[in-house]
Amino acid sequence: MNKKTVKDMELKGKKVLVRCDFNVPMDEKQNITDNTRIVAAMPTIKYLIENDCAIILCSHLGRPKGEVKPEYSLTPVAKELEKLLGKKVIMARDVIGEETKAKAKTLQNGEIMLLENVRFHKEETDNNEEFAKALASMAEIYVNDAFGSSHRAHASTAGVAKFLPAVSRFFN
Repeated sequence: MNKKTVKDMELKGKKVLVRCDFNVPMDEKQNITDNTRIVAAMPTIKYLIENDCAIILCSHLGRPKGEVKPEYSLTPVAKELEKLLGKKVIMARDVIGEETKAKAKTLQNGEIMLLENVRFHKEETDNNEEFAKALASMAEIYVNDAFGSSHRAHASTAGVAKFLPAVSRFFN
């Protein structure tokens, strides 16, 4: 069975939600100690930039069990992405709140926004349909770049694929 990849989609000018695997190890001061998983997402992100997309990245980090815990914030990941890409990454303070939705709505082609840790919401691991629908509402296409998390039926992996055209990551 052939699966569609991001290369099979008409992307120009589209808003794209990308589920990444940014579950990276950090020390006690929230310094990333191994950025391998962030680097692994670069081909997909760069391909979307080249295709003039507005990019919304999402991921989990650790197991905060549906609670906001600062030590599991994706802010250090946003900083690492900026370093690797050489461009600004807008860090959303939440996942599906009004402020985040407003930022997503005004996101321009070529811009990148990283949502806060999806596991700050118990609805993520419950694969809550309303949560998945709210995530999907910010984009036109869904790309799964998080194969390490694909086996989980969570809202940001399986759930959003019910509401958006869904494809897998960039492959050479």
